[in-house]
Amino acid sequence: MDDGPGPLGDFLQARRALLRPQDVGLRDLGPRRRVAGLRREELAQLAGVSVSYYTRLEQGLSRGASAEVLEAIARALQLDDHEREHLDRLAGAARRTPRARRPRPEKLTDETRDVLRAVDGVPALVLGRRTDVLAWNALGHALLAGHLDFHSPDDPAVRPNMSRLVFLDPHCRELYADWRLKARAVVGNLRITVGKHPEDPLLAELIGELTMKSPEFVALWGDHSVEPCDATSYELHHPVVGTVHVTQQTLSIARSPEQVLILCTTPAGSPSEEALALLRQTSGRPDARRDDRFAWH
Repeated sequence: MDDGPGPLGDFLQARRALLRPQDVGLRDLGPRRRVAGLRREELAQLAGVSVSYYTRLEQGLSRGASAEVLEAIARALQLDDHEREHLDRLAGAARRTPRARRPRPEKLTDETRDVLRAVDGVPALVLGRRTDVLAWNALGHALLAGHLDFHSPDDPAVRPNMSRLVFLDPHCRELYADWRLKARAVVGNLRITVGKHPEDPLLAELIGELTMKSPEFVALWGDHSVEPCDATSYELHHPVVGTVHVTQQTLSIARSPEQVLILCTTPAGSPSEEALALLRQTSGRPDARRDDRFAWH
């Protein structure tokens, strides 16, 4: 028996709580409302399904919602395209029988290492499914995490995790001028990953750790935001080269679909490009991957 509504029910409840009767053309003539947002019966009415059916779906007691029903609920909740895709993923996962199995550590293919070497002049790193740093080039390490051991991604037991760094590492918090913007991006991507892999125990452990250690994560996680972070611009306050404006672009890796390549680009001829050139010199030769002595001050 389930211990709660599960990811699908949590998402439906969170989105229902954001809607008011006047947002969907309903008149609120009843007594004082005891719930935030729409009542279940109001949402069911808008979606054209029975109250009992919708209640079972939200409570995690019904796992067989059809595509038509999901589409009707999505319209009633006024979901955008990303949220609709997330709803479909959660519903699909709810239909499958859970299999408790601890995943093997993620690995980089030789082809991915070749790509990382080919973009050596641009700060770059490869993230796994759970935002573990699987590898970075010298400039990516120097820009984003120069206070950590360059070789730490090589050992699955001590790999840095980008979500942990953003929420729990003071160096990373100081690096991003608009830290909340970065934090929201991290949470949005984690929500999408949880929708794809709801039974991943390592992912659940990560979410649990962040929930225990970061009240800010708890607040953002409660929003159920699922907007992916494909390309976002950030102002970085780097301890060595000062202010750097970068666009962090997320690229898919064809042979490893659950891994992504993150590139930090700057406009041509900009002060930020000059800052990265200086950082490249300061952090040592880009091909000297055995030099892990770079320290932040």
